[in-house]
Amino acid sequence: MSALLLGSISTVADTSELQRQAFNQAFAAHGLDWRWDRDDYQAMLSRNGGQDRISEYAKSRGQAVDAQAIHESKSQIFRDSLATAGLAPRPGVADTIKAAQDHGWKVGLVTTTARANVSTLLDRLRPQLSDQDFDIIVDRSSVEAPKPYPDAYVFALQALAEAPVNCVAVEDNVGGVQAAADAGVPCVAFPNENTGGLDFAGAADRVSRLDFAAVASLVHGGQEVR
Repeated sequence: MSALLLGSISTVADTSELQRQAFNQAFAAHGLDWRWDRDDYQAMLSRNGGQDRISEYAKSRGQAVDAQAIHESKSQIFRDSLATAGLAPRPGVADTIKAAQDHGWKVGLVTTTARANVSTLLDRLRPQLSDQDFDIIVDRSSVEAPKPYPDAYVFALQALAEAPVNCVAVEDNVGGVQAAADAGVPCVAFPNENTGGLDFAGAADRVSRLDFAAVASLVHGGQEVR
């Protein structure tokens, strides 16, 4: 059997701009005069980890901040924004998940964001998608080391009892592609609104719309799709 492994919540619905706006609102809430514009934010997305971005940015400005507290505020603001945003699955995602299921594939969501973020997003996408569409959901609590470490994919492969060559990952960021590659899983780059300018050289393919036939062609030995 094969598996489709979606690698972040922004491979399901593009939440990248909501994330950036949530950072800026959190900065204001903590009395900081920081503001990340799109150019700033896009430059930071070559690395994973929102809390680490906050720490590194504070260091670059010679400031001491509670990065964990700021990130926790940002996460709550982000979830609140998800509840009211006009979200929809990204192009081809719902159809690709259904086609994978119809062909007997397992489907996973392999992220290292907080479970609360995943749950809020999937609740918002009903009835197009829900947690019932996934055989496994990996989140930050599932592993010790977040992406770009491969632990989330290793965890998913073990839970699904699948070999890496029988799976395909879909990632919207460079760190996610690295995590999949280090776990031996071929990966499709599916850039979001803010990662389109990054170098996804480690991916086997790059798409602007998800398509099951293209995904299946990356599985070891190929797949006949009818």
